[in-house]
Amino acid sequence: MASLDYQTQHKKRLSWMPWLYFSLKPKLLEWALPWQQQIQQTLVQFETINIGENSFIAPEAELFAEPGRDISIGNKCMIAADVFMHGPISLGNEVAINHGCSLDGGRAGITIGSQTRIANNVTIYAFNHGMSPNAPIYEQPVTSKGIVIGQDVWIGAQAGIVDGVCIGDHAIIGMGCIVTKDIPPYSIVAGNPAKVIGDRRNK
Repeated sequence: MASLDYQTQHKKRLSWMPWLYFSLKPKLLEWALPWQQQIQQTLVQFETINIGENSFIAPEAELFAEPGRDISIGNKCMIAADVFMHGPISLGNEVAINHGCSLDGGRAGITIGSQTRIANNVTIYAFNHGMSPNAPIYEQPVTSKGIVIGQDVWIGAQAGIVDGVCIGDHAIIGMGCIVTKDIPPYSIVAGNPAKVIGDRRNK
């Protein structure tokens, strides 16, 4: 009983802090690896999702994809608890999406480069509603330009990224930023709306 209780608590710990999965000792992997394989096999069976090798997906994450709105996950990615993802979304290798994030690819999709880290409660929406006063918001036409996030990007907690934005490789998006315009590579940005305040190459 104690062993089962330990596993239950450890699974919860991994779900909310998934980076710990990649440093598990072989003894713990004896139960953790089959657990992950079952979660991922179920996702692939019911959704149009492709998952690379040695990735971690928390059972509390909600991933939805259908033909034309696929989700592709690279190798050694981690998706934490309470994440919502609706395709089309493409993740490179070693991408981390921490708890509470919400990503919707709209029609044009979200592309995230390898080794990008996304902190908790970030919102990334690749669509927008019209705002004409002649009809209720829910009846407005929806547009989708797509979002591209480069490699080795760090997006701070509670940031928001709007449709049509491209974030260059190696950029840092500060906590709470609302990104409404393209961000050049290596930029450090902060504020609402986000503004460039530095360059990583000068650090």
